[in-house]
Parts: sequence; C-alpha cells; structure tokens
Amino acid sequence: MGGGTSLRWRIAILVSAAIAISYLDRQTLPVAVKAISNDIPLSNEQFSTLQSAFLFAYATMYAGGGKIVDLLGTRHGFTAVMIFWSLACASHALATGFVMLAISRLLLGLGEGGGFPAATRVVAEWFPAKERATAMGIINAGTAVGAVVAPPLIAFVLGFTNWRWNFLLTGGFGLLWVAWWTLSYFAPGEASGQMPGGINTGPPLPVDPSKRFPWIRLFRLRETWGLMTAKFLSDAAWFFYLFWFPKYLYDARGFDIRAVGMFAWMPGAAAGVGCLVGGAFSSYLVRRQFSLGVARKLALGASAVMMPLAILVPHVRASWAIALFCIAYFGQQSWSTLVMVLPTDLFPRGVVGSVAGLVGFGGAMGGIAFGQLVGYLLDHGFGYGAVFAIAGTFHIAAFLIILAAVPVLSPLDLQRNLLYQGAQ
Repeated sequence: MGGGTSLRWRIAILVSAAIAISYLDRQTLPVAVKAISNDIPLSNEQFSTLQSAFLFAYATMYAGGGKIVDLLGTRHGFTAVMIFWSLACASHALATGFVMLAISRLLLGLGEGGGFPAATRVVAEWFPAKERATAMGIINAGTAVGAVVAPPLIAFVLGFTNWRWNFLLTGGFGLLWVAWWTLSYFAPGEASGQMPGGINTGPPLPVDPSKRFPWIRLFRLRETWGLMTAKFLSDAAWFFYLFWFPKYLYDARGFDIRAVGMFAWMPGAAAGVGCLVGGAFSSYLVRRQFSLGVARKLALGASAVMMPLAILVPHVRASWAIALFCIAYFGQQSWSTLVMVLPTDLFPRGVVGSVAGLVGFGGAMGGIAFGQLVGYLLDHGFGYGAVFAIAGTFHIAAFLIILAAVPVLSPLDLQRNLLYQGAQ
C-alpha cells in the first residue's frame, strides 16, 4: 500500500475517533438518566425536551456548520467545533435543575452539529468515488464505538462517584482529540508536498473554483429535498432508538444501571458492523462493475428492509428485544453510511459540506418531531407498542423517497440542473 493510500485511511480513522467521542458525549445523559433523576426529576416529556434541545441546536449547526466548514476549511473548522462541544459536554456537570441541563444540551448540539459536515468534507477531499462508501463506513463506525463504550464506562464511573464526573471525563476526551487532530491532519495538497510521489486521491469532483454557487439555491434542487426528507424520516427512528434505548430498558424491562451497562453496548456493536458492511458492500458492487447508482441503491434497500423488525420489540422477551435492537442498529447505520456518502457522489466538492449540513438538518428535525411525539404518547398512556409501530415504517418510506428524488445517481451540473428543473 502506497504512502498516500495509507495516509488517507489513517485520516479516516482519526475522523472516526472524533465521531466516537461525539456519540459518547451525547449518550452520557441517556445512560446516566436514572442517576441524574435522583437529583433532577425528569418526566418522559422533559426527557424528550432535553433531547429536542440538543437536536434543535444540532440541526441548526448541521446546516450552518457545513457552510462554516466550507469557508474555514476542514482543519480549522473541525478544531473549532470539537473544542466547543467538548466544553459544552463538561458543562452538564454544573447543572442543578432542568433548565441548566437543557442549556447544556443546547450547547452540546450546537457544537456537535459541525462534526459530520466536516467528516463528509474529509471524504470528498481525500477519497475517490470507488472508496468513499468504505471510508464513510469507517468514519460512521465511530458512532458505534461511542455507543458501545458509553454504557459500561458510565456504569463503571457511577460505581465510584456521582453522575457529574461522567460529563467531565467525556468532555476531556474531546480536548485530547483536538491535540491529536492538530498534529496529524493536513489538506491533501499540503500533505502531498511532504511525501514522495504525493497522494493520489483519484479524480476530483467536478467543480469550477471560479464560480461561486449560492447556498440558498441548493433548495431549488430535487436531490437536496429528497435527501433531506429521507434523512428526516430515517433519523426520526434512529434518534428514538439511540436516546430511548437505555430508558426503555429502565422503564419497560426493569433494568438497573449495572444491567444497562452489561447489555446496552450490544446494539452499538451491531451498529459498528453495519457501518462497515453497508459501505463495504456498496464499494464491492462498484468494483464488480455495477453502476454507482445500482451499488448505492441496492445497499440502501437491503438496509431499509431490516428496520420494520423493530415493531416486534415490545412483544418479545428482553433477550429477543435486545437482539431486535441489534438488528435495528445494524440496519440503521448501514443505511446512514450510504445516505451520508450520497452528497459526495452527487454534488461538487465546493458545496459538499453545505449539502451534508442540510441533509443532517433534516435528520435532526425528524428526531425532534418524533422525539416530542414519543414523550407525549408515553406520558398519555399509549405505551411503547404504538411508538415502535410508527418507528418501524420510517426507513421504507425514506428509501422510496430516495428512489423518486434521485432516479439517476451521477455528478450534478448544478447550473444545468437548476435550469432544467426550473423549466418543469
């Protein structure tokens, strides 16, 4: 393996570590919620509001953060958002009531919203089309690492001290990553000057740097709306599974913090496998001479068909419920890897961060809308059966929307597409 090739996979692992820390940070509250509730009592609707505060800021920064990363560049943009969200995570330790928790949650979302747009830009800068799905799979696997580490780590820390130390610890991990990133990351052109033979990142995405494409005009493209709407639906289910899984085990299955620490990491591990399998399967199909569109859509469809099995979770015993959560996490993160790589397949490099931000904005808004509905339904006697019945349908609907919005998957000529769609 050449030096350039080796370097870009090391960069994928570096970014994956950042995503792992982000998921560890956001999972600290859901896993520790039972201990937190001893000091700050929380109803289901208040718990939903805390997650909505995170997701509202996350959505706003996901959209705006993509543009910020495009303007500042990957290196400086990623550094800024990581420092901000790490300090915001640590600020949870100072909370004495619901309002202070909500403010910390809002600040955490504001910082973390820039993470995935920056990661998407790294993929666009460093990887050719045939490797992007695999690279995004490695990066997205960080979500699973964070989800796997969170339950046992938080349970372990709670065994020795109070819940506040968990937030100080996880915030500290982010600041350590900043030092690693600052020392290790360079843009491809800068790195190639330091290595014999440079780095072959494959053909660049079509973009004319002399032409600025106004951000607001992305909303006139069918592909933008299609990806945003699909992400709205699929992330509505994902954020429910992610944030409510520990609470479901506490409330519906009678688990204590030790049992949650023992079992709640399993779906996260399955999610990590899903990240790698989804991206690798799509890349395998491309290498086997399938068209890019067929490779992406076959993998997306295979991921989506797993998700309705989650409807059965409330109707089986606890061991089977955890197994079904594992399938749901696997399918979702296989799906998410592929949806996240679609902007790099469709859009010029100069707007990839912005498009990824808008797609993430749609996903976070889906999480808010469904999360608030979940809290309402549970506090008004509907139970988890109704909630899982709704969540289990979202990915199938999202897949159908992608098929309609992106009938042909190929790099867009933005000016031509706007003229064509405006004439219709």
